[in-house]
Amino acid sequence: MTSWQEERRATRAAEAEQQRQNADAALTRKLREQAARVEQYRTETAAAAKLADQQRKTRQANRKAARAAVTAWLSTNRVRLPIYLLALVSAGMAVPAMAGYGVGVYGNATGAPLPALSELGMWAFAFAVEVTRHRHPDRPVWALQLGVWVFAGVGFALNVLHGWHRGWDAAVVMGIVSVAGVIAHQLAVASPPRSSAERAAARIERKTLRKVAKVRAAAVRTAVAEIDAEGTARLVFTPGRYTLDGRRLAAVVDPDRHAADVLDDEIAAFFADQDSAPRADDGPIADAPILTLDRPADQPKSTRKPRPPRAPKTRSIEDLRAAFTAAIDNPDVAINPASAESIRKTLHCAPKYARQLRDEHANPNRK
Repeated sequence: MTSWQEERRATRAAEAEQQRQNADAALTRKLREQAARVEQYRTETAAAAKLADQQRKTRQANRKAARAAVTAWLSTNRVRLPIYLLALVSAGMAVPAMAGYGVGVYGNATGAPLPALSELGMWAFAFAVEVTRHRHPDRPVWALQLGVWVFAGVGFALNVLHGWHRGWDAAVVMGIVSVAGVIAHQLAVASPPRSSAERAAARIERKTLRKVAKVRAAAVRTAVAEIDAEGTARLVFTPGRYTLDGRRLAAVVDPDRHAADVLDDEIAAFFADQDSAPRADDGPIADAPILTLDRPADQPKSTRKPRPPRAPKTRSIEDLRAAFTAAIDNPDVAINPASAESIRKTLHCAPKYARQLRDEHANPNRK
């Protein structure tokens, strides 16, 4: 009996200890969960504060960028803005007047769109001029400008007719109001004034483009056609330096290179004449006095190199005539037989011979 009670007490004690341990474990888990929730709350609170700070900085940066963009736009469009305000005032006064005038003229609502002709037409061309000059500065805009002034004239005339029955002063005022905005736009925005340097650069560029176009057209006229076995044709151009001689190209020769070539040819011809001249061992030579100079023994020798002999001209007028005829017959040679300067540059001859060849070509009986 005693042992049973002791065993029962031991069992109860073990159960109590187990319950205590379970309670301690539950309390520990609860404390850990609470600590985890507190830590998570702190983390989420810190992240939310960081996100809010980032959003606040982003909003500040966006507001600053927006203010900077507005300031930059106002700075860039400080001329356009008052012009567009003037245009809005002009349109606000002219459009309702023209709409009422159109209803009165047509007798019904059909005439209400009349401002589309009197106001919208000139502004459509005005904006086309501005956009074209900013996006495609190399394109001509004279046709668009013509459209601006034609429709502006139409709007001015319609407004004058509208105000004429009220008196000439009302007619003039209504006509000026209708075109004041587009005139200011064309003067200040669509065609802004340029400096003298910009105008000079634009003139030089236009002249350059015109001359390049003329040179290319002349090159096409004198180009040679090359046709392959399949019948495909292409133009072959002769590279080099040319000047415009009327509608033809005249070759430009480098003076230094030409002078060197001419000198080489003349020197070669001179020594060829010397080689073909009779010598002493070839036979008797006509008696001629021989001049000898005796130099004193104490005279120092000259260290100066002798100048090469000057070669005489080797081409006669007959040679020049033959070269002139060959140049005229050669399609690859750009020569104008009616121009003495073109003949001189092509044949590299004296001006008098060039004039003689020109006159002989113009009048063959003068040979």
